[in-house]
Amino acid sequence: MPTPHPHGSTIIPCLRYRDAHAAIDWLCKAFGFEKQAVYENDSGGVEHAQLTFGNGMVMLGEVRDNEFGRHIAQPDEIGGRETQCACVIVGNCKSHYQQAKAAGALIVDDYAEKDYGGAGYSCHDPEGHLWYFGSYDPWQPE
Repeated sequence: MPTPHPHGSTIIPCLRYRDAHAAIDWLCKAFGFEKQAVYENDSGGVEHAQLTFGNGMVMLGEVRDNEFGRHIAQPDEIGGRETQCACVIVGNCKSHYQQAKAAGALIVDDYAEKDYGGAGYSCHDPEGHLWYFGSYDPWQPE
């Protein structure tokens, strides 16, 4: 029986990548995610993967032409835009920004201190997905 999430329900962003193996490697190197599970299909593609970061997680898999997959557009299919953005809380945002930038993340909004507290930046990964990283934690009021 699966262990329930310590806070009850939770939200886990799910993404699709054309080259999920390369995306997993890059997300771990650039953003500090850790592989929790990677399940391959019969042709060696990623059917499902779970990457963790602190107490958070993202799930991902290969782009596929199936009923669910037809509801998802890749950023390069819609002018480089996204309809949502994963927001990840990091401890040392400036260091995280420098690591992501050094790994080739395309910075969209440069690192900056925020009026509401903390600091943050946003960037695209190699397949164009938009990410926001920041030190402001809404669960821990300053």
